[in-house]
Amino acid sequence: MNLNKNKEIILASNSPRRKFFFELIDLPFTIKSFETKEIYPKDLKGASIARYIATKKASPFKKIIKKNQIVITADTIVWHQNKCLGKPKSKNQAKEMLKSLSGKTHEVITAVGFLTFDNFKCIDVTTKVTFKEISESLIEDYIKEQNPFDKAGGYAIQESIGILGITKIVGSYSNVVGFPVSEVVDEIEKLSSNK
Repeated sequence: MNLNKNKEIILASNSPRRKFFFELIDLPFTIKSFETKEIYPKDLKGASIARYIATKKASPFKKIIKKNQIVITADTIVWHQNKCLGKPKSKNQAKEMLKSLSGKTHEVITAVGFLTFDNFKCIDVTTKVTFKEISESLIEDYIKEQNPFDKAGGYAIQESIGILGITKIVGSYSNVVGFPVSEVVDEIEKLSSNK
């Protein structure tokens, strides 16, 4: 990877999946994040929601960022039937989300922010995901045995319900996991080439 050795990458996320991707591509980084309430103006739709939150997550770094640093923020949402599905807050909410996704196609949208000392850029990537009709017993087993509560839309593509229920994806697989790796690497390489 064409990374300027003088650049320090800060991943502003506690997501184990985003951390895993950075480790997988052997990219030196540190993790630092501030708690951010993931609330947004009600008139926003689709990618605008994810971009708003990714931008909001970068705000606390603006006063402390150094010239050699790149801070990367991210937010993933599920956009379905003109509604944003965030992380479910209860078993019932998780169940309702998964039932609404059953037999339909939805969009997984991740916005990624890149903050440098003198600039901020935000990109977004959309992947279309199709579920077959999912049985109620599969939904209940998934909620009971795995953790839907830290995932937008209440599911992870790499867990049982994704493996058994998803019949088609159009676009980036890693984006559905929570980080569009190819696009992120492209942006980091561009920023790293700047002195």
